[in-house]
Amino acid sequence: MVSPPPGAAAVAARVGLRVGPAPRPLMGSQGRSGPPGNGGAGEGEGGEARKLQEGRVARGKRRKGKGKGKASAGQGGRGSGAEGKPGPQTAKEAAGPRAEAGARAGPREEAEGGGSVEEGARGIRGDKESAGTGKEAQGKEYGKKEEWRVRARRREGARPGRAQGRGGQAWADIAGTGAAMAAAAGEEEEEEEEEAARESAARPAAGPALWRLPEELLLLICSYLDMRALGRLAQVCRWLRRFTSCDLLWRRIARASLNSGFTRLGTDLMTSVPVKERVKVSQNWRLGRCREGILLKWRCSQMPWMQLEDDSLYISQANFILAYQFRPDGASLNRRPLGVFAGHDEDVCHFVLANSHIISAGGDGKIGIHKIHSTFTVKYSAHEQEVNCVDCKGGIIVSGSRDRTAKVWPLASGRLGQCLHTIQTEDRVWSIAISPLLSGQLMTHLGSDFPPGAGVLDVMYESPFTLLSCGYDTYVRYWDLRTSVRKCVMEWEEPHDSTLYCLQTDGNHLLATGSSYYGVVRLWDRRQRACLHAFPLTSTPLSSPVYCLRLTTKHLYAALSYNLHVLDFQNP
Repeated sequence: MVSPPPGAAAVAARVGLRVGPAPRPLMGSQGRSGPPGNGGAGEGEGGEARKLQEGRVARGKRRKGKGKGKASAGQGGRGSGAEGKPGPQTAKEAAGPRAEAGARAGPREEAEGGGSVEEGARGIRGDKESAGTGKEAQGKEYGKKEEWRVRARRREGARPGRAQGRGGQAWADIAGTGAAMAAAAGEEEEEEEEEAARESAARPAAGPALWRLPEELLLLICSYLDMRALGRLAQVCRWLRRFTSCDLLWRRIARASLNSGFTRLGTDLMTSVPVKERVKVSQNWRLGRCREGILLKWRCSQMPWMQLEDDSLYISQANFILAYQFRPDGASLNRRPLGVFAGHDEDVCHFVLANSHIISAGGDGKIGIHKIHSTFTVKYSAHEQEVNCVDCKGGIIVSGSRDRTAKVWPLASGRLGQCLHTIQTEDRVWSIAISPLLSGQLMTHLGSDFPPGAGVLDVMYESPFTLLSCGYDTYVRYWDLRTSVRKCVMEWEEPHDSTLYCLQTDGNHLLATGSSYYGVVRLWDRRQRACLHAFPLTSTPLSSPVYCLRLTTKHLYAALSYNLHVLDFQNP
């Protein structure tokens, strides 16, 4: 029996040699008693002939130094923790616990396979290096897969990773406590939600060629689509839904719609509301779909008038003017008024809001000036009979009365009550509107050859050269001072031959009128001759006329003698 050379125990400890009787093969001639890739002595034991081991020793000498560091135990190429790179290991760590068993076995015991310790050590080392070379390709393959996993989880850079190689699994060290891991998991979920939101808003990476066009060109193509086609295109995906909600695409459609917040000159009066939402509501105006309700009730008022300012409604009841605040839906009011303005001895016939003031005209022939945010009130005698109408603009007040005069007054605090100019007329004055030009002089008389009693009850300017009027002759007339002052440009006739007390317009295509019979409110599309829709607010022919109308993008308010109605076109 050949005794092992000195230092054999150290060699056995270094290479992880298990000294003792050779175990019985488990799988044929190449039975493996250990898991693949663990680098232990069980790999290739008992099933191979000694000649094969000698051949491996020869090949191992030629490749000496190449396989070391590439085939460390439990690591396949790349893939250590989150970074995917192998960490350095000592020979003792690579050999595992079997090196200690080999060291304890002593120098006189033979190696596995019946050879000496030195020979067995050389055989096992050669076998290990050969196995490392054979496993290198497999480690690279696993490394590539792990690299793709790392790329797919870039957001998880700080999270402990898992690498797999040489048939084994290597787990990176987990830093921090369980609470830190839970916090990291929560942050990861939030990042995933944010990433999903960004992906939904971002343009799809794959799909039809239409999606890959520049946005300017795509905007040009979509500008030729109508409202229905844009709505269908928005149902394709989230990105197209966001893209087709652009105001530029809906602006052209909105300008052709009813009460969408655009004037005839293209000025946007509702910049805070998305154009697409306004187009949706405009379809309810066109189809007459609305929900009717009563905002306020009162006992009696001769000629109630109202004005809107932001989220507040001002309405006259008898000799008072009350201010109410709208609720967020715009179709209901807070029951308790914000303020009450008094001062007239008889009913308030008309009032306007200007420069944080309320200028009111009363049946007692007086004009009242009230400060909106204070208790300041001044009234002075203006006409010999009741004041039917009043208007204020640019620091100038103009009033009209039953005494067949119209007068001009200053709004300056030091000159209140001083008449600047008096205009004699042929009949009582029912309505007054100051031109945006503020010329301060009589320019012309509108119309000619009117039948007797065809008085004008309401008039409003749309621009310095265009205005609308209505009255006892049951017509709404549209005037353009640049073409003719004797003949109107267009007119619309009330179909039931009813007096028209008031009118309102959105400055573009929509026109609303209030008639004297049945309290009927009519909607007109100015591009058509016939009435678009009619809404009777009362049920008896002797009921009150509609004295005043006010429009918003979503609501129509109508004041009658006993109550205030609202037509809600946003939620029909």
